[in-house]
Amino acid sequence: MAAAIADLRLWTREEYERLVEQGFFDPEERLELVDGVIREMSPQSRRHARGVLLIHSALSPLFSEGFHFQIQMPMALGYDSEPEPDLAVIPGSSEDYPDGHPSTAVLVVEVADSSLLRDRNKASLYARAEVPEYWLENLVDWCLEVYREPKDGAYTSRTVLHGGDMISPLSRPEAMIPIASLLPRR
Repeated sequence: MAAAIADLRLWTREEYERLVEQGFFDPEERLELVDGVIREMSPQSRRHARGVLLIHSALSPLFSEGFHFQIQMPMALGYDSEPEPDLAVIPGSSEDYPDGHPSTAVLVVEVADSSLLRDRNKASLYARAEVPEYWLENLVDWCLEVYREPKDGAYTSRTVLHGGDMISPLSRPEAMIPIASLLPRR
């Protein structure tokens, strides 16, 4: 095991972007760079896709001015990470980022079924980037895991909400979203 770890080649975001631009990867491959490792992303199930759409539909009216959405698009997080979260609420317009991917968001959401452990581990990545709020729509346990208060590369607050609960995004505290409206039917 130690030999395998020693042989692992870690990549920088700059190197990864260069490989993408040069067409090194098959355009059909779904990849992301997390902590220097190029990872294959899980294929999307119908429930996963439906979860992304439900969350986007619930958040769109709340963030219609002064923000834009990225759905499964890259974020430039540090020198060695370029994840593609299922949804990110980004300050400003897409025109504000002409020379690169956004490096911040007010809210990042991952929808997870087969990728649950991997997406749960991404919480530290978003905390290191000081994203104030990370939601993990957990389709295994049918709940929403809410991570807040990033400090020293970790979220200090984790709350698990279920179908009968409500949530207010930190940047839209006046809004009340029923958790049941975010979860696709089983």
